[in-house]
Amino acid sequence: MIYWAQLLHFYQPPTQVPSVLRKICNESYRPLLHVFEEYPNARLTINFNGVLTDMLMDCGHKDVIEGFRNLAEMGQIEFTGTGKYHPILPLIPKEEVKRQIDLNAQTNRHFFGRSYTPQGFFPPEMCYSQDILRPIIKSGCRWIILGGIACPTEWPVDIIYRAECDGQEIAVFFRDDVLSNRISFRNMEAKEFIAHLEQWQGERENIYVVTAMDAETYGHHIQGWERTFLARVYEELEPSVEPLEEIKQATVLAGQHISLLTNGEAVTKIQMVTVSQLLDLFPHGQTIEPRPSSWSTTADDMKDGNYYPLWQDKKNEVHRLQWEHLSICIELVNEALQFADNDESRHSATIARGLLDRAEHSCQMWWASNRPMWDINLIHMGLLDQWRTVVNAYRAINKSGASEETKREYYHRAVAARDIRSKLEDKLFVQ
Repeated sequence: MIYWAQLLHFYQPPTQVPSVLRKICNESYRPLLHVFEEYPNARLTINFNGVLTDMLMDCGHKDVIEGFRNLAEMGQIEFTGTGKYHPILPLIPKEEVKRQIDLNAQTNRHFFGRSYTPQGFFPPEMCYSQDILRPIIKSGCRWIILGGIACPTEWPVDIIYRAECDGQEIAVFFRDDVLSNRISFRNMEAKEFIAHLEQWQGERENIYVVTAMDAETYGHHIQGWERTFLARVYEELEPSVEPLEEIKQATVLAGQHISLLTNGEAVTKIQMVTVSQLLDLFPHGQTIEPRPSSWSTTADDMKDGNYYPLWQDKKNEVHRLQWEHLSICIELVNEALQFADNDESRHSATIARGLLDRAEHSCQMWWASNRPMWDINLIHMGLLDQWRTVVNAYRAINKSGASEETKREYYHRAVAARDIRSKLEDKLFVQ
């Protein structure tokens, strides 16, 4: 048997505008729901970032949340854990990693209810370093999914590797990067996909394959792809109970993805499962140490030690300034929360803390990568969130009972952030 575990990643940045969100809901999210409802034998793993859940509720798209909650309650889908505002977890402090994971769980439990019981974890952009394992394991997740390039040893098809942190282990799944990208860029049709899976099986009795991609691939990035690819795959994999002679003819027409049984019925050789179900189907393999990487990291990037090139490229000056500015934001917020000792300072510190959560989102760096993504407006929108964080954090310190020396010290840090912001904006003018 070939077990196919499909993961779809649902996310929009906190800077997304309501009109675009509405378009994505109509082009992608609702059509996907319709496909899943039409094919109840489909099994999927879903990552929903809490920032998107919030926006769907705030912008009147409650039906999308209810649709996925119903699918989860029926056991057709499972949810994963992640960071609420889609931060690059290896690049932010450990305390921020834990906070983002906790915020995501709180938001999704509130809106998805008891159906939100994640067994696995999706690190945003599949960005990984060993440092992020501790809070993920502590959150109760049994597995993590990473890009295929993170696999340091023989590619697993019938065993499940483990990673270890502080004496505790977590299962590690690797997405098939090549297969996932071929689907994402419309370089593979439904029957070709099925034939590809069968070729992988070889002489093995049972294997598994994991694909993962943005949910918005279907319908938004590629119009109608949820029908012309996904629904057709589901249709091909529907269990059949037709007479034996008809099945024999169908196997030829459908690319021979059906196994014949002696009782005259038929079942598919490919079975759809959630990622968590694989834990009960395949044995544990060795303990490994996955490579730091993302699902967009290339082999050349790995050689250069450039593990997160679309978010922190060593040769990208805009990236350097973005992260330097964000580092000051985090420092000022931590100090603001510590020094806030009256209603006015606590109010500003609370605002700064909330702004920092969203200011950590990854899209502002992605749009600054210039590989080939470049959008000065989306870069600047992220910078404005960071700057608002600085303004409120320093105000909290300034309105607190901290010493004048302390206030001067952090005023200088705010001025340093302002200088970095000016340099970054200059880069946007001339790029």
